Amino acid sequence: MKYSTLGNTDLKVSKICLGTMTWGQQNTEEEGHEQMNYALENGVNFWDTAELYSIPPSPETYGATEKIIGTWFKKTGKRDQVILASKIAGPSPNITWMRGQNNFSRKAVFHAIEGSLKRLQTDYVDLYQLHWPERRTNYFGVKEYRHSKSDPWQDNFLEILEAMKDLIKEGKIRHFGISNETPWGFSKFLHLSETADLPRVMSVQNPYSLLNRTYEIGMAEMSIRENAGLLAYSPMAFGMLSGKYHKGTDKPEDRINQFKSYTRYSSVQTKSATGLYLEIAEKNGLSLAQMSLAFVNQQPFLTSNIIGATSMEQLKENIDSINVELSKDILKEIQSVHVTHSNPAP
Repeated sequence: MKYSTLGNTDLKVSKICLGTMTWGQQNTEEEGHEQMNYALENGVNFWDTAELYSIPPSPETYGATEKIIGTWFKKTGKRDQVILASKIAGPSPNITWMRGQNNFSRKAVFHAIEGSLKRLQTDYVDLYQLHWPERRTNYFGVKEYRHSKSDPWQDNFLEILEAMKDLIKEGKIRHFGISNETPWGFSKFLHLSETADLPRVMSVQNPYSLLNRTYEIGMAEMSIRENAGLLAYSPMAFGMLSGKYHKGTDKPEDRINQFKSYTRYSSVQTKSATGLYLEIAEKNGLSLAQMSLAFVNQQPFLTSNIIGATSMEQLKENIDSINVELSKDILKEIQSVHVTHSNPAP
């Protein structure tokens, strides 16, 4: 395994991060425990979860993933061997059943972390992230920013950072991160942390893959210069970049087949680009999955690549991608596809 330093901390996190959002819905508790055992045995010490998981969200599965991690901690006693990240969910018109306070007010932040700690059966989270911004902006598949004068959001960046500072003081969290964020939000948090002596953003968890390289446009330079690297999620584009949908080896229970609302991963443009990437992988004796993950692993702005799997076979292949090094020629071929098929799955 290879390791990175998380932001300005002294934490060494594995370049491969164990994603968990299928546990409690597509994966059972037993399967989640098996994945955690295997990941840790193979050097993956960085795990990511969220209060909202499993995904797609529902009242019935809210907090299910954190509970599965919690029972593993209790069973194994290995909490101290894991660098654990979780998230507080933001407002959404489709999630009215969660906590009763879908915002980042001080009260909501403290309420959310207490729930997560209880489910996780731990006293602290190493990295606590805002799952998505409160304000209306472009994330979750929206490419263009469209300003809304009717947005009820009130700027509470300062309140958020002050709450995070107090959580750090109380030992409930160690560090603070953001997710699904834009350059404006990223820079706003950085500015306030410097001018008001408040916790600094240590990481940004945004989507990044061969099919979505939008992070390179405005965020990559910031990550490098500000030492707050990317935690890349959906590096496999919900399994599209496994090649199984092109080879006809997909199954009804696979995510894109099961959850039809995730259309950004199954558009005509996405399938076309994936077909071209599959040709490059096969020509060079690689699986498309490992080529896709290796591409993410090699980015200079990356801190960790969040992989998720519903089977042990997938998990092993994904973790093994850390041993794949793409040549300059392969990277050149990938870039030629990107030029003509850029970011079909934002």
